[in-house]
Amino acid sequence: MITRLLVANRAEIASRVFRTCRTLGIETVAIHSDADAALPYVREADAAVRLPGNAPAETYLRIDLVLDAARRSGADAIHPGYGFLSENADFARAVIDAGLTWVGPTPESIDAMGSKIEAKRIMREAGVPTLEAPAEPTEADLPLLVKASAGGGGRGMRVVRRLEDLAGEVATAEAEALSAFGDGTVFVEPYVENGRHVEVQVVGTTVYGERDCSLQRRHQKVVEEAPAPGLSDDVRAALHDAARKAAEAVDYRGAGTVEFLYDPATERFFFLEMNTRLQVEHPVTELVHGVDLVQLQIAAAEASGVSRPAALAPQPPEGHAIEVRLYAEDPAADYQPQSGVLSTFEIPLEEGIRVDAGFESGSEVSTHYDAMLAKVIAYAPTREAAARKLAGVLSRARIHGLVTNRDLLVSVLREPRFIAGDVSTAFLDGFETGLRPSSTTEAVAAAIALAERAKEARTVQRGVPVAWRNVVSQPQRTVFEEATVEWYGDRDGYVVEGHTVVSASPTRVVLETDGVRTSYEVAAGATGSYDVDSARGHVRLTRVPRFVDPADAVASGSLLAPMPGTVVRVAVESGQAVSAGDPVLVLEAMKMQHAVSAPYAGVVTEINVEAGAQVAAGEVLAVVEEAE
Repeated sequence: MITRLLVANRAEIASRVFRTCRTLGIETVAIHSDADAALPYVREADAAVRLPGNAPAETYLRIDLVLDAARRSGADAIHPGYGFLSENADFARAVIDAGLTWVGPTPESIDAMGSKIEAKRIMREAGVPTLEAPAEPTEADLPLLVKASAGGGGRGMRVVRRLEDLAGEVATAEAEALSAFGDGTVFVEPYVENGRHVEVQVVGTTVYGERDCSLQRRHQKVVEEAPAPGLSDDVRAALHDAARKAAEAVDYRGAGTVEFLYDPATERFFFLEMNTRLQVEHPVTELVHGVDLVQLQIAAAEASGVSRPAALAPQPPEGHAIEVRLYAEDPAADYQPQSGVLSTFEIPLEEGIRVDAGFESGSEVSTHYDAMLAKVIAYAPTREAAARKLAGVLSRARIHGLVTNRDLLVSVLREPRFIAGDVSTAFLDGFETGLRPSSTTEAVAAAIALAERAKEARTVQRGVPVAWRNVVSQPQRTVFEEATVEWYGDRDGYVVEGHTVVSASPTRVVLETDGVRTSYEVAAGATGSYDVDSARGHVRLTRVPRFVDPADAVASGSLLAPMPGTVVRVAVESGQAVSAGDPVLVLEAMKMQHAVSAPYAGVVTEINVEAGAQVAAGEVLAVVEEAE
């Protein structure tokens, strides 16, 4: 029997495992890097052990430190979560050799499925269909997909549409894979356009239904649901049978997932990989099957070799569940990761809604780890009802301080194609992000709230109406980067063309526009930003200062760091000529590599950083002087 369990992971997955442990009466231990010390999961644990440092390679990927933390805290079991060491067979062996209970599959199963190349060979022998690429690809074989042999989550994965790009994309994929998983091995396979990503949950060799995870960006899942929509009974049965064969081929124990690429046009499917761990998207399976997969993992581990207790047989799916991954990223800027402080993070907890979050209001999102903030899941009798419920809750969430993909998710959930079940891995290609421009109405609300703040800050003439003048010569102007608001103050309040100010305070403004009253909540953010929430959604505004310090200006052609990160490569030298779009530097942040490219043809006149340097957002990395 497990009495004290250490989770060798962080954020929401650690919180998720702790929740089941509390239900079972198992004590819990958290480990944390310096950057994660203030996150909620650390407080939720019965004990916590610090891993000095921040980078995964010096903290969560250190087997010796994790085992030492277990020893010092008195843990008798380790749950790996997902990511980091969760699919590392050497870690599993080290845990077992240390006399601890390993909550996961056998090291032999992890080894067998740990290399996607070896996994394909095993699946072929087991009769599971696989995708195969030619040894010497030609134009006829395009597009191709470069994939990391170890790990997942979209790291080390690149789509190649021109043969001349293959070598460069392979090199980039190798670098990402080495950084994320410690193994730079990659392979190439055919890329199926408009395919669907369907995966099957297994516990031991027993199937617990399937999920559709087709909606992805950068080959990383964004929306997941169970059951998978639009599958015929024959295809569903064949998928389940193939997953069962895969699990049997490696004598699988505990929870795992067999992933397939499904082609709706031909109704054929192909093995992609087997994840020998719990999946991020496991909640949708739990909700429709009425199970606790973490509890099943723990039961399998305590059974010492029994794959699944007979009393926990799967139930047929009931209802529908949809999960979205809420990321700190900007979809309008090619999903660029964001970092900083979440000043407000409030998601309504309503009937049928589950939130697995790793952060809370006031938490800092660092650049060292994945950008996922939370998973929000809706459960309802039908798929349509679940989508509507989830979109409504997300639209009412208050998320301030960082740009997120929330508006994109709401747009997806309300998109007719999604409601109709017309999903594929290409769904988000060119999809309208849902980030609508800041409207004048939100800017009006923010301008009035700012005027109220100025009024409350007065030390004299507090009874005089805001901005009141005996002789009016011109309107007051509040200038945001997104909109400019002109307004007047009189004895009765505020006058704004096209709007009636019904009531106003520094944090709440009620406007009547075209006969419709709407309440706007206004919150001040950092560095002159203001967050406006209403039934219309969320808008972030940035106030333009009346005067600009010349010291804040940067030279024309300066290439600024788009986010905090580490310089992994400088691709040019000072004095070198470049063309528009040529990579100048490559940054790594949140486990992904991002190229900083020349804005136009010219000459590199300055390079201010070198490989390995840590840079802050907005820092001048290099300067390109435009050609005559």
